[in-house]
Parts: sequence; C-alpha cells; structure tokens
Amino acid sequence: MTQSNGTWKRLVVAGLIAAMVSTVGIASCAGGSPKADPTTTSTTTAQAQSAAGKPCVAVSEALPEGSPAVPIEVGPAPTSLLIKDLVVGTGPATVATSSVTVDYIGVSCSTGKIFDSSYANGAPATFPLNRVIQGWSQGLLGMQAGGTRLLGIPANLAYGDNPPTPAIAPGETLWFVVEMKSIT
Repeated sequence: MTQSNGTWKRLVVAGLIAAMVSTVGIASCAGGSPKADPTTTSTTTAQAQSAAGKPCVAVSEALPEGSPAVPIEVGPAPTSLLIKDLVVGTGPATVATSSVTVDYIGVSCSTGKIFDSSYANGAPATFPLNRVIQGWSQGLLGMQAGGTRLLGIPANLAYGDNPPTPAIAPGETLWFVVEMKSIT
C-alpha cells in the first residue's frame, strides 16, 4: 500500500507540473499576461523600455507637411523645463487660466520619432492651459499669439513612467515646437 500510495503521489505531482507547464504555455501564446489584449496575434508581449537617462537624438523621420523644424538639443536630455522662443508673438500673453489654440509637433527625445502633431492631424488643438501636462502649463505661460516656442520637457513634467501611448516610452523626455494661434 505504501508503494502504490507513493506512486499515486508522484502521479499527482507530475500532473500538477504538467498542468502548470501547459498553463504557462497557453499564457505565452496569448501574449504572456492575463492583461494581454485578446485581439493581438503576437506570441510575445514587448515591455516598453524606459527612456530615462538616454540622450536626445535628432528628428529621425520626415516632418508632416506644414510643420516647422524641431531643433532638438542633441545630447543629454534636459533635467528641467527648457523654454526657447523661436518667434516672439504680439498682443496679450497667456496666463495660467488661458485657453489656447495651437499647432504643435511632439518628438521623443531618445528616438527622434514624432509621436503627435496637429499638422498631421489636420487641425490645431484648443485647450485650457490648466488641463494639460505640467511642461505645457508652465512652458506656454507668457507666450503671445503668433509666437513659436521650443519646449524640452523632462519626464517628470510630462507623463513620467505612465505614458498614454506606446509611441512614448516610460521616462521619456519630450520635445515640442508650439505655434500659438490664439489666446482666450
């Protein structure tokens, strides 16, 4: 009886191991995670690599039609908000409670890839300054209509480690050129 009891235990353990291996195999085929998108056909899930500490590179793709150049400062990423007026506008300046209409282009520091652009989207964006990332809220203060501004925004003033899109890596510094169309 001890012999068959020992054999039975080995069979149960072997069955549990087989079940675990089978479950892991199924999870890997489904994207490797219970949170994987069920519509994806990929057999692996790529974890986004952090861009923290990576240097900035030049724009690496063609600019959308009508877009200004994005003069990224190649090399170490800025650790504080960089604001540079490329064209100074006229009239009243923005304040923290202003709503603005802008054209813009956004580029990832570590890849040089464009992740968003009103030029590509076909229309300027309108929003209150107090409803956007801190880098924009702070970086567009004092800007006037008709002006164009370069913003270098470190991750802590952008999306940090939780970007809203896979086009932006966690910890990514962002570069924008913003053209102020109007202020209300």
